[in-house]
Amino acid sequence: MTFYEQLVALENEGVPFVLVTLVEAIGSTPQDAAAKMLVTAKGLHCGTVGGGKVEAAALKLAAEVLEKGDAKPRFVTWTLKGDVGMTCGGSVKFYFEPHFGAGPWNIAVFGAGHIAQALIPVLTPLPCKITCADPRSEWLERLPHAPNLHAIHSESPESLVPSLPDGTFLLVMTMGHATDLPILRRALTKRSFPFIGVIGSDSKAEILRRELIADGVPPEKASSFHCPVGLGFGTNHPHEIALSIAAQLLSERDRVLAEN
Repeated sequence: MTFYEQLVALENEGVPFVLVTLVEAIGSTPQDAAAKMLVTAKGLHCGTVGGGKVEAAALKLAAEVLEKGDAKPRFVTWTLKGDVGMTCGGSVKFYFEPHFGAGPWNIAVFGAGHIAQALIPVLTPLPCKITCADPRSEWLERLPHAPNLHAIHSESPESLVPSLPDGTFLLVMTMGHATDLPILRRALTKRSFPFIGVIGSDSKAEILRRELIADGVPPEKASSFHCPVGLGFGTNHPHEIALSIAAQLLSERDRVLAEN
């Protein structure tokens, strides 16, 4: 993986790390400005800011930041001879950016059709882990390749609901009403998810709620999903719908974080 793919992977896994960037190099220094490294509690994860004593000093400070749990970014300027103990006569300025992840933001997308094809490329650059399930392998193959996307071919996607991580945001956008219903039924009766969104219209939502109640789902549970999913802007173009769904997911994520 590239440097930034590894950074996103650490974010997605909820691993605390420090991004160390060499923002200024004056005189004789072992590395040029813009050099970067990622440091976890285990030590150097990837990248380099010059090696030797200067990198050792940066690693030590990053380790102290992680140990103290200090989330405040900081700039540090060192002279290589006086502060680091090198014979070089230059100086370096580092930026230490701590990342203390609260764990991954999990999103489960049931259905890999046109809306999912437009939505998932919007979501993959974000610090989240995405699972997309569909019985149609040809649609799953059209999804982008990303380290935080897991595509699952399943003839019964509803069977995946019990194994989803706690706190997962669900999006139900399968081939139609008949395949949406069993996923919704399991999601509303077997688990408690912070957000469930269903693609469709107000009339579809009313039919789904009526059938869920007839199946024994309590009325308050049967009314707890969002349909139509997405914020109220844009047209019915798949990419505009995708943007409205992404905006709602981010709004709901921030609401849940604020409540916790």
